[in-house]
Parts: sequence; structure tokens; C-alpha cells
Amino acid sequence: MSRPFYVTTPIYYVNDVPHLGTAYTTIVADALRRYHGLRGRETFMLTGTDEHGLKLEREAVSRGLSPKAFVDDMSARFRAAWPKMSVEADHFIRTTDPEHERLVQEVWKRVEQNGDLYLGSYEDWYCVGCESFKTEKELLAGNECPLHPGRGAEKVREETYFFKLASYADRLLNYYDAHPSFIEPESRRNEVISFVKGGLHDLSVSRASFSWGIPVPGNDKHVMYVWFDALANYWTALGGFGSDAERKYWAPNAEVVHLVGKDILRFHTVYWPAFLMSAGMPLPSKVFAHGFLTIDGQKMSKSLRNAVDPVRLAETPELAGADGLRYQLLRAVAFGQDGDFDHAAMVERYNADLGKNLGNLLSRTLGLCSKLTAGKAPAFDPGALPADIDRAFLRDRLELAGQVPQYWESLAPHLALEHTLRLASRANKYVDEAAPWAAAKAGNQPAIDAALGLLLEALKTLSELLWPAMPTKANELRKQLGLGPLSATVGADAWTMHNTRIDPLPGGHALAPSGALFPTIDKEREAELLSRLMPASTAPAALAPAAGGIPGHPSAIADSVAPAISYDDFAKVELKVGVVKTAEKVPKKDKLLKLTVDVGEPEPRTVIAGLALTFAPDALVGQRVIVVANLAPRDFGKGLVSHGMLLATGPSEKLVLATAPDSAEPGARLK
Repeated sequence: MSRPFYVTTPIYYVNDVPHLGTAYTTIVADALRRYHGLRGRETFMLTGTDEHGLKLEREAVSRGLSPKAFVDDMSARFRAAWPKMSVEADHFIRTTDPEHERLVQEVWKRVEQNGDLYLGSYEDWYCVGCESFKTEKELLAGNECPLHPGRGAEKVREETYFFKLASYADRLLNYYDAHPSFIEPESRRNEVISFVKGGLHDLSVSRASFSWGIPVPGNDKHVMYVWFDALANYWTALGGFGSDAERKYWAPNAEVVHLVGKDILRFHTVYWPAFLMSAGMPLPSKVFAHGFLTIDGQKMSKSLRNAVDPVRLAETPELAGADGLRYQLLRAVAFGQDGDFDHAAMVERYNADLGKNLGNLLSRTLGLCSKLTAGKAPAFDPGALPADIDRAFLRDRLELAGQVPQYWESLAPHLALEHTLRLASRANKYVDEAAPWAAAKAGNQPAIDAALGLLLEALKTLSELLWPAMPTKANELRKQLGLGPLSATVGADAWTMHNTRIDPLPGGHALAPSGALFPTIDKEREAELLSRLMPASTAPAALAPAAGGIPGHPSAIADSVAPAISYDDFAKVELKVGVVKTAEKVPKKDKLLKLTVDVGEPEPRTVIAGLALTFAPDALVGQRVIVVANLAPRDFGKGLVSHGMLLATGPSEKLVLATAPDSAEPGARLK
């Protein structure tokens, strides 16, 4: 059996409310916990709150509260928020917990006994927002911190304990070299290595100018630097030296993964490893830094954090509640990169992926079973399928499901879900190919049984593949299949069979359809939803009339100039070189062609493009085209789902495709 899996979120600073950024990290951690649990591993997930430091002391005083009363109230908000998003952490730690304070002092003593602490005085700029000292070269004009513009750093001079960080530079670099997966993604690893190679300075690890912190052992005039205190939570939560939980879940006995935002990467990959080395303790397995979220294209300001409440989104039944929020956060953003949480795209993705793809597949399959097999699973032999289309679908089902685990393992949940929904798309296509209704007219019962048996098994598989991301809806799907809810069982790998064999429902198994799993949202309901959920500052504005024109009419906007965008806005668009492998006309759609396009992934993408008035299908095969690769899927109905867009110019009957030279490799990104 694999080593236990231990995943952590940052502990969240309680000067803020739970927001989409903190929800994002926490939901990813919970999904990883669920995935590894389904693989039969013992799992442990930790989250919590960071409750010491000058910033919190000042905030409490400004509200007329004691620091403890203030952090008690704020921490309770985080503890209450996560279950509403179907997050089931194994432990919620607070840095004001007495056991945490005791164990942090034990770590301090170990570092001190190793000779890595000394008393001195320090004078430099201190950013209260970061709870971190800054050198002048790190600050903007006016001594502003780049992470907290508008807030000047303060000049601080005081007695302090120093940690001999400079002496750990070579050890850290050697560790990074020996453990290349310790810091991911690679761009962040390179960033950290560059920082360490630039030279480290000894680190101030105590403060004597305020008292809201953990006292330094043997010198209670000082409290510990908030980051020394906070980083240790990942270890103190396990009960300290020699505890059962520490022996089971700390490295090297377990795989230990810290998920962090890129803004706190240095603390986790330079300071934390150095503290552990000094204390003679093993290092975690991996620190994975994700990017920042914007909201509807706008930077996440304090006002937006308050306006876009993840709990409110999780309590929106029209979008599948907590599961809908989880799906959007996990699917829409490539973990490790910056991304945008777009409310309109959330509705579009809900309709395309969940309503018209997965939900439609479930409704069609159960409806056919009701009519053709008396509402029960048919008996059939997977080793003796009657038709080529059945065998082709079985091969594709095994291949698609077999690809999903690698993406969960590599912390790419967006790709895991993309391939999961590709299986649903393939199954919808198979419904049309197998046409059980036609087999019924012909009296071909073996064909009916094979088709419906394969589809029910695919739906069962989809429930397992979706469960880490959407536990409630996955179990509701299983209930309609007459199956019990999923749960993780230590030692029982629920996914081992997905790329080797299938496990059909037994013949005669009773199904239990109970209505649409994901009712689609029409335009009227979508407009009402968006007006209710989107903050006013991000809601789309009405088009203002141009002089002499009609609002929205081409004559009113034809000569307008698009507004300037930043490089970061452009960087959100993923343009890739693709090679057209196949092209065919879409029946009853004069303008549309269905293409398969190789963009350097394990299998070609399906792209539905309005090219038919200009191009014959055969003329496109082999063309190197430019693909917008990170668009949300678009559903054209009847199982036609497009996973990208080609770039072209001109009217529909005289289009000119944007192309790439033959030397460009499929999947190469334009930049």
C-alpha cells in the first residue's frame, strides 16, 4: 500500500474573511484528499487560522477588542465556511491553541541548541501587512510594499533574535538540486533558486515591541516572529515528536504536500526548510505554489472579497450548490497559474459540461433503460460485444478513464476534469452510434443490452472520477444508478480497474431515476442569476449609444477602438499550434465543420468551427492552425461539444485562417 498522503492549506490570516482565493486553495486540498482516499491511501488534510502578529493586535485595538476576542470571532468564520463547500478537513488548527504554542517552543529550543539563534539588534523597514521585514530594494517609491500599495513600511529598530539563515544557502541549494520536485511548478522553483543564489541574510525571528505572540522560551520580553510560529503548524498539528500521527503523516513516512499562494512561496521554501534542517527534522515532500485569482477580470480587492462570498455561491442551488462552485474553481483555472473567476463562464460551463453533457447522458441512458429493459441493468458479456461500435466505445472508455489519475497525481485537477468530461462526451456520441431505439425496432436484444450495459458502466465510472471534485452530485448520480454513496476505504483502490477492465452493473440490478441531475439554465434565468451573484463593480455595463448610431448596431460600433489591455490580460489567452487531423461536415448545419485537432495532448481535441462556407473538409486536413486552447467548452447540441476555437478573419464565405509554418510543433504556445 502507498505511503499516507498529508495535504495542507496555508493557515489563513484572520484579518480577512473567507474569500474565493482561500476557498480555491482549500477546495483543491479537499479534492486531492478525496482522490488519494479513493486510491486506498490513508489521508490527512489540515487547514486553520494564523492568529498572532502586530497587524492583528492593532486591528483588535482599533475595534475596541482584546486580541484573543478578535481572533476567536474571525477564526470561527473560517471554521464555519469550509463544510458549506463540502470540505472535510481532518484537523482545523489555530496558532492560539495551547498545544501548538507548546510545540512551537520545542522547535525553537531545538534550533537554539543547534547554535542557530543569537541575540542582536535590527533596524530596517517592516511591512505590517506582510508581517515581514523588507530591504529598501524590495520597496516601491515612498517605502511602499509592492504587495500592499498605499501602505508605507515602517522603520523599526529593536532587540531581536536572529536565525542564521545565511549559513543554510548551500544546504538549501543542494536540497533543491537533489529533490527537483520539492518546489513546483518549475517556474516557481527557478524563482526560489535565483533568490537563494542572490545571497541570504540572517533572519530576525523575534519581536520585543509588542506582546501578541508566542513567548520566546527563556526570554518572555520577546515573542516569536509570526512566520516562525505559523509555519510550524504543519508539524504541530500532528501532535509533536514521536506521536502516532507524526510517525504516520510526517515525512519521510508520508507524502507531505503544502499548497500555498505564490506570494508566500519564499517563506515555505526558504525559511521553513531551513528551520526544519536546524531542528533536525525531515522536510515535506512538496511545496506547490498556485497563482492569483481575479474576479470577472478585475483584481481581487478587499471590497470584491466581501462582495463575492464563496459561501453564497456554494448555497446557490441553480448552479449545483457547493459542487458547482468546486467544479468551476477546479476546472476553470490551471492550478499553478493565475486565473479568472468569471460568473458568466461559470453558468456557461455548468450548462455545457454538466447540464447538456453529463446530465444529458444520465437522462438519456436511464430513459432508454426504462423503455427497453424495464428499468433494470441488462445482462451482457463485455468480452463478446456484438458490434464494432461497441468495441470501439469500450476501448475509448478504458483509455479516457485511464488518463484521469495522472492529472490528479500531478496536481492538475483542471486536466483531470477535462478528461473526465471527455468520457461523458464520448458516451453521448455512443448513444447516437449504437441507437438502442433502432435495435429495439429490429428486435436486436443483444445490441440493446450491450449498449445500455456499457453506458451504465460508463456512468458508474464517471461517478467515481467526479467524486473528488463533486462529492454530493457524484453520489446523487450513483443513487439514480441504484448504487450506494462512495467513500474512501484504506487499502481498497477504487480506481485500479479504470484503464484495465470494466465492472458492469449486474443484470437485473434495479435503477432509480429521479429527475434531472443538472437542470440547464435558460437565458432568462441566467440573467437573473448573474444580476444576483455578480458584484456591481464587475457586472457588464450596457453599451452606450455612439453619436448618430443605435446602441449595439454595427454602424454604431464599427469604427470603435478596442480598449487597451494589460499584458497579464493577454497572457490569459492560451494560443497553441494545432494540426487538423480530420474534418467533416455537421449534418443540418450549413456553416459548421467538426474537426479533430492535435494540440500536443494525448489525444486530439474536437473543435466545432464555422468554416464550411469557405473550406471543403479535405482541404483543412494537415493544416497547421492557431487554436484558442483555454476556452470553456461550447455545446452545439446533440453531443457536439467544441473544446477550442480557430483563429480566422473575413466574412463567413471568404475566411482566411491564421496558420503556422510546418516547423511549428503541435501544442507549441504562441507568445
